[in-house]
Amino acid sequence: MTKVALVTGAGSGIGRAAAQALSRAGFTLVLVGRRLQPLEETSASLTGHSIAVSTDVGDPDSVAALFTTLKKQYGRLDLLFNNAGVGTPNVPMEELSFVQWQAALGANLTGAFLCTQQAFRMMKTQEPRGGRIINNGSISATTPRPNTAPYTATKHAITGLTKSTALDGRAFDIACGQIDIGNAATDMTLKALEGLPQADGRIMPEPRMDLEEAARAVAYMASLPLSANVLFMTVMATKMPFVGRG
Repeated sequence: MTKVALVTGAGSGIGRAAAQALSRAGFTLVLVGRRLQPLEETSASLTGHSIAVSTDVGDPDSVAALFTTLKKQYGRLDLLFNNAGVGTPNVPMEELSFVQWQAALGANLTGAFLCTQQAFRMMKTQEPRGGRIINNGSISATTPRPNTAPYTATKHAITGLTKSTALDGRAFDIACGQIDIGNAATDMTLKALEGLPQADGRIMPEPRMDLEEAARAVAYMASLPLSANVLFMTVMATKMPFVGRG
């Protein structure tokens, strides 16, 4: 039986790399993001079958339409990778607008919840029953950087969502885990090469790791039987300032 994986934020970065790793592992991919062109570029890079679906994960109607398409096309879902996310400007929190706060909340947290909710509905009733959900928590789910209150708050909340999902999914053979990724080499971490703000006020360059290592970690979590689960995994550049940060 072909396994079906849905990856949000699949048009670039970690989402694209994870989709490629999952495709190599034999999954059929449902690629999700706001813009269709980057999703189609990801689809062209895969070894197996895939479809691209433009979706606003923070919008309930858009997510419902996504899962209607998924169910019609494939009839089941074996893996959901909640990866989509956005940041806010790196400024003091009193300078952030409510719109910026809401945008981070919608993409990072509400989107993960809405996709998880729809995935539960499918996974509970499909045959064979069950599936796996992996949330991208980021190391900000544990430790914040300066001036990142909205992003950090949503990522801390993802940890709570992961735990609740793992608990509520037990009776239905739904496993849930979280991967916290630190300084993978993507466009979003280019500033690490020039220097990032540290808790003591310094601006310091930070090491990055190959993006493929994060993708391989996601593929490993996805490869487990539903009788086993990685609840939390941190994969990061070895020398980045994280342990003891502050």
